[in-house]
Amino acid sequence: MPQLGVNIDHVASVRQARYRGLDPELAGTEPDPVRAAHEAELGGADGITVHLREDRRHIGDRDVELLRRMVRVKLNLEMAATDEMVEIAAKLRPHTAMLVPEGRMEVTTEGGLDVAGQLPRMKSVATRLRAAGLIVSAFIDADERQIKACAEAGFDVCEVHTGPYAAAFLRGGGDFRRQDLQDQFARVADAGEAIMDEGMRFNAGHALNYANVGPVAGLPGVSELHIGHAIVSRAVFIGLRRAVREMKGAMGGR
Repeated sequence: MPQLGVNIDHVASVRQARYRGLDPELAGTEPDPVRAAHEAELGGADGITVHLREDRRHIGDRDVELLRRMVRVKLNLEMAATDEMVEIAAKLRPHTAMLVPEGRMEVTTEGGLDVAGQLPRMKSVATRLRAAGLIVSAFIDADERQIKACAEAGFDVCEVHTGPYAAAFLRGGGDFRRQDLQDQFARVADAGEAIMDEGMRFNAGHALNYANVGPVAGLPGVSELHIGHAIVSRAVFIGLRRAVREMKGAMGGR
């Protein structure tokens, strides 16, 4: 069974809905992502993921600094390939730095990073992050051109964008007799094989939930799944520890 990285960005989104612009040191700025990370760990999370966006719309610098000190499992920092973010990652030294695209108008990350279209820049960033002792990952679409570019750029890990698969699953009610669902699932599976053939680690994530995660978790060689929104949404009703445990169960664990 793959490991589960729990993305806690949406815990910070709930906090910011009430406390945006206020000093995070003030009492009452809740819910606290650091406490959320602790609850996720107690629920069995193998890693914690946060995205420090350039506009700091949810997770902030203080959150990442505290998480690096407090998290007892792997910490995965999602980040844009900017000089500012490279400097922050090199200073804080999370276990993994995952490069993702960012758009100012998007609600959450939409689509994979175009590594092939900016290969010199990606090589430079990957080299700098690896020199700081980090495992370097890229969030990409299930595209052979992007996979080969990641290998050339020196990435250790590729995380395959599972959004199109999740959308096809929803449209067809999870019926794998539907051709579009078969095709999207095959794209993820084929991308995973190509990633491993290039000597990189195969991770997957985006829009995975309790209903659609099982088939992806069962793919040969998949190392980690990064899931956030579904777990945080479930936690509203049953608490984060139990929500994480239930997700691990849906992935094939006990």
